Amino acid sequence: MVKLRLKRYGRKQRATYRIIAIDARSRREGKALREVGFYNPRKDQTQLNVPAIVYYLERGAQPTETVKDILEKAEIFAQLKAKS
Repeated sequence: MVKLRLKRYGRKQRATYRIIAIDARSRREGKALREVGFYNPRKDQTQLNVPAIVYYLERGAQPTETVKDILEKAEIFAQLKAKS
């Protein structure tokens, strides 16, 4: 199963994250199938590749709770429902 989850980057106390599509059995820092976004919690910045995210969600990818919250904030699920 494919999951959309965060991959940690940056130094101690200054973490930034990339949102990636990855096999659920892989570790957090494992090789990603594709990077689909970026999240900086300190500045509350988010950059998303919406077509790639919709592609993976349509094919059954499961977002983690944190990624789900980020996607809901960006109204990705509304776009997914409107597309259907």
